[in-house]
Amino acid sequence: MTSYWLSEPSPPVVTRPLGGRADAAVIGGGVTGCACALALARGGLRVRLHEARTIASGASGRNGGFALRGGAMPYDSAREYIGPTRAKEYWELTESYVERLAELAGDAVRLTGSLRLAADAEERDELEREYEALREDGFAVEWVDALDPPLAGRFTAAIRHPADAALQPAHAVRRLAQAAVEAGVEIREQDRVASLDDLDADHVVVCTDGYPSGLLGELEGLIIPTRGQMLATEPLDDLLFPIPHYGRHGFDYWMQLPDRRLVAGGFRDSSLASEFTADEETTPHIQSALESFLEELVGEPLTVTHRWAGIFGLVLDFLPLVGRVPGDERLWVAGGYSGHGNVLGLMCGELVSEAILGRPHELLGAFDPARMLQT
Repeated sequence: MTSYWLSEPSPPVVTRPLGGRADAAVIGGGVTGCACALALARGGLRVRLHEARTIASGASGRNGGFALRGGAMPYDSAREYIGPTRAKEYWELTESYVERLAELAGDAVRLTGSLRLAADAEERDELEREYEALREDGFAVEWVDALDPPLAGRFTAAIRHPADAALQPAHAVRRLAQAAVEAGVEIREQDRVASLDDLDADHVVVCTDGYPSGLLGELEGLIIPTRGQMLATEPLDDLLFPIPHYGRHGFDYWMQLPDRRLVAGGFRDSSLASEFTADEETTPHIQSALESFLEELVGEPLTVTHRWAGIFGLVLDFLPLVGRVPGDERLWVAGGYSGHGNVLGLMCGELVSEAILGRPHELLGAFDPARMLQT
């Protein structure tokens, strides 16, 4: 089935040919590619964006619709791994990009907050450590010790992140694409780039996250394609989950839309070997497990209207790859969001554009792609 986010008809992107050589060629028409192209064009460059299918047709139109601050690594772990100063700066920057996403995408974004749930005592302890670290560094965060039905009894505690949001991701990316066109970007849909030799540009930026591009050399296999499966239901009678919910270390995630429709994903860990793939097909095993979980959670049978899958890029240290690709002076990459691409994609698309424009952010040291090739 088609992704719920992509099920509405959308007008084609109307763009003007750039003509001649581009200063920058951007590969990928998702949130990262559109954000990068827009920022480069506003920075005065001639930009051409190449999308193999249509705008938002990849992970940017196939994800859970969550816009969360932070990254895939818990905050307390990030303080240990990249240092407390850099971790705080990273989280503050992502928080500002939730707000920026709302500014750029308008009513495609709802500033709702989110609820991260602990499914057992071990996860509760992990959430407490992260909560204390966030509170210590001054972030707005709330500890929820007693959960209301239908969460009570299934989950032991939660962290509420008031700065998070929900979004219609395909709508958000299409608005970015339209803004890029208005800034002078030429967007070429149905235009798969097979070789860097096909591109006449001073800079090439690969923004395909988990979808293999074949353009990144040794880095290609270090951003691991990983499938996330989802479903959407008919509207429920009651609004039970008005904000994004996620638990079991992010393996399960769900929310209801304003019309009370439930959208949910998860259970990738029940068949991990099959989910490290770039194949967008759904599988009966995971879809059945997801549907059973939701029916037990809400206490009633559900009518599923949409089933879909999308591919995200998993990086083993859970930090994005943003910067110049080692060994090629004109080649850049922004990707590897480990399932947090809506906010990180926007942020990293702008960070890589700023680096190309000669204004590199100090956080790029933590995101340097060269780290993945060090032994």
